[in-house]
Amino acid sequence: MRFSSAIPAFLLAITAPVQAWNRLDKDNAALLVIDHQVGLSQVVRDFSTNDFRNNMLGHAALGNVFNLPTVLTTSSDAGPNGLMIKEIMEMHPNATFVRRQGEVNAWDNAEFRAAVKATGKKQLIIGGIVTEVCTAFLALSLIDEGYEVYANTDASGTFDTRLAEDANRRMERAGVTLMGLFGIVCDLMRDWRKTPGLTELLPYLDKYQFAYGLVARHHAGALQNGTLAAVELDLI
Repeated sequence: MRFSSAIPAFLLAITAPVQAWNRLDKDNAALLVIDHQVGLSQVVRDFSTNDFRNNMLGHAALGNVFNLPTVLTTSSDAGPNGLMIKEIMEMHPNATFVRRQGEVNAWDNAEFRAAVKATGKKQLIIGGIVTEVCTAFLALSLIDEGYEVYANTDASGTFDTRLAEDANRRMERAGVTLMGLFGIVCDLMRDWRKTPGLTELLPYLDKYQFAYGLVARHHAGALQNGTLAAVELDLI
C-alpha cells in the first residue's frame, strides 16, 4: 500500500510528451568557425578536398545570409596549422577573430569564451577541423555550459570516416544535434516566404548546395524554354 500513490505518478512521468527536437532560431543563434585553416584542411580525408572547401565556405556564409553573430578562431596559426582560409576572413571582416596559440579546445581560451558569451545567443552552430578534436571538444564543453549545440557535419572533417563516426556518436550522446548544411539552412529559414527566404537562399544554395541549385535551374529553364512533351504530363 505504501507504493500505491507513487505508481500513478511514475506512469504519468514516463507517458508525458517529450519535446522531440530543439528548433534552430535565427534570432537566438550564433555561428562558430573553428580552425578552418589552410594547413589543417589538408588532413581531411572523409571529404574530397574540393567538397570540403565548398562546405567550409558554405558554413561561414551562413553568418551573412542569416545575419548571425559570428566568431572565428584558429589554433596555432603561426605554425603548420596555417592561416584561416582567406575567403572566410573576407566574408567576415568585422567578426571577432580569436587566434589561440596553445589551447586545443577553443573553450579553454578566455578570449574565445568571452566572445561566445558576448553574442548573447543560446544556440551555437559549429564546424571545425578536426571533427573529434576541434569540433567535439568544443561541442561537449558548450553542452556542459548549458548551450544548445548544432554541429555542422558537412563542415567538420577529419582523417577518415571511422573517426568522424566515433566523434559524431560521442557528441550526439552528450546532447549535440548533428545536422548537415541543407538541414541547418532549412531550419533557420523555416518558410520560403520569409526573409531571408527564397530570394536570399536560392543564390546561396546554388553556390554551396548545387544539387538543390540544379532543381531551381531546371525549373527556370523549363519555364523559359517552354517545351513540354505530352508524355511528361503523365509524370506529374
